[in-house]
Order: sequence, then C-alpha cells, then structure tokens
Amino acid sequence: MECFIIDVRRIILKVFITGGAGFIGSHIADRLLTRGDEVMVIDNYSTGRRDNLVPNNKLDVIEGTIADKSLVEDLISGFLPDVVIHSAASYKDPNDWEEDSLTNVLGTVNVVKSSIQNNVKRIIYFQTALGYGLIPEEHPITLKHPLKLEGSSYAISKTVGEAYIELSGLDFITFRLANAYGPRNLSGPLPTFYHRLTTEKTCFCMDTRRDFIYISDLVDVVMKSIDGAGRSGAYHISSGSDYSIKELFDATIKALNITLDEPVKIKERNPDDVYTILLDPSETERDFVWKVTTPLDDGVKAAIDYYKEYGITQTYTHLKTTD
Repeated sequence: MECFIIDVRRIILKVFITGGAGFIGSHIADRLLTRGDEVMVIDNYSTGRRDNLVPNNKLDVIEGTIADKSLVEDLISGFLPDVVIHSAASYKDPNDWEEDSLTNVLGTVNVVKSSIQNNVKRIIYFQTALGYGLIPEEHPITLKHPLKLEGSSYAISKTVGEAYIELSGLDFITFRLANAYGPRNLSGPLPTFYHRLTTEKTCFCMDTRRDFIYISDLVDVVMKSIDGAGRSGAYHISSGSDYSIKELFDATIKALNITLDEPVKIKERNPDDVYTILLDPSETERDFVWKVTTPLDDGVKAAIDYYKEYGITQTYTHLKTTD
C-alpha cells in the first residue's frame, strides 16, 4: 500500500480526533490548532476532561460516543477530514468488558467504515504495548513480535480494533505505545503517586519496569505522521529505555520536594501485570527522523506542576487491582 503525501503548500488540514478531550488527543489537538489547522473532536468525557481543551474558533467539540454509528457517520461526512486520529479508548474499568467492546471494537469499526466512505487519506491509531502479551518473547520488543489476545479486556479489545483498521484498506499508522506520561495524564503510576502523596496516603511500588514516553515527544511523531511521514503499518513510540517503577516514584518525590519518613514498600507484581515492557523504537527513529528529547525527571516535574494546578480527583488503570 502506498503512503499518501500531504502537499506542503497546504495551509490548513482538517483533522477529526476521537477521544480528543483525553490525555493524548487533547495534546494533539493543541498542536494542530497552534499551527492553524481545523479540528473536530468527539469525546464522551468518561476519562477525558473538559478543561483539557481551550475554546478556539477552529475547534469544534462534540460530546458523544463513537459507539453511536449514526453520530460518527454524520460528523465525519459533514466535516470531511483529511486525517482521522483515533485516540478514543475504554479503559476506565478493567471488568467492564461490554464498554471495552463497544468503544474499542465497535467504535473503531464505526470510525473506520465512515473513514472509508468519506475518503479519509490516513487514519492514525494508538495501540497498547500489552497487545504483545503478558510475557513478551523478546526485549526490546520489535515490530516482528506476534500480537497476543490475552491479559486484559483493554489489551484484547484494542488489538481487535487494530486488526479492523488493518483490514480496512485505508492508509493507516498504528502507534504501539510505551507508557505515555505528562500533563493531563490520569492513568498509570505517576498520577496515582501524586494523588496518594498529596492526600497523606501510603504508597507502594510494583516490582516492575516500564518504558516511559513523554507526551510532547509522542506528539512530535504523531504530527509527522499527520503530514504524511511513515509507511502504512505499525510503529513503536517509545524511549527505548525501561525504568523501574521505584525510579519513577523517586522522580515524583523529587518533583514534590518532599522526604518520606520511611522507604517506600516494593510489592510483587499482580498476576495480570507485565514485569517489563521495552519497545524498540528504531524504525520510528529512522522513518520519522525523530528522537526522544525529554529526560524522565523533567517530564515528571512538568506532570506534577500540572497536577498541582488542575488537581486530580480520580485515577484509572486497565489492570485489576489488589489491596
């Protein structure tokens, strides 16, 4: 399949973003609006926040779900986007298989079919690295690693969604992600650490390691893909280095400028958790002429500064929790 090329003389692109009030989607919307593109967002605010998007005369925000086929068809056929960014995902409750299926599978089908019908030039998707299964066969994980439907409803449904996009015949890029973090992120260990440390609750660290990618580095790659870079298919967005969760906790303590009375407890990982996720970003670095530029401490501090200003009332995980 040939990649499409955006004419560099074009001043304005039209981009439709599902989940555009969420963590990743809102940052992409900001970047597009900053350079003058037209953006339409759909979000049901299950995990997105209304204050993630600032009103803009080139931004149209619709509250709704991508599981609503008629709504998706009406929006895409009316807006006629050049590119669709599919960042909507259900992950709020690891036991809500129905909602995961509705959003991550049926919702994806709705977005893909409408994109085909309205001649969208490229669809960009975000997939979890847990699509490689609970026990990856190699580290770092390369793009040749097989996908495995196991581990969590989130991973299963997101992987099925990716398969439908590949089946569509559209020019597409699926970005399989390391753990994204930064301002506006409400899932994973970092916002949980902040929330517990600032509400006088005890913390613990799982005995696991993760490959963390700061949001602005991630968006740098996405913007290049919006403008036509990259072949059709899968890529990794990752730092290429894994850190222990204890290292992330230490960076959080440093950013908060606090000292604990006793060392944080290290707990063994849950049965459905992965010991380490380390993705190989070499093809992304080559095809997008891109490198991570944000050190972990700097990214954590930026996230903490956001949490201080905007607050956190709830955090989320796609994994089953234990006491």
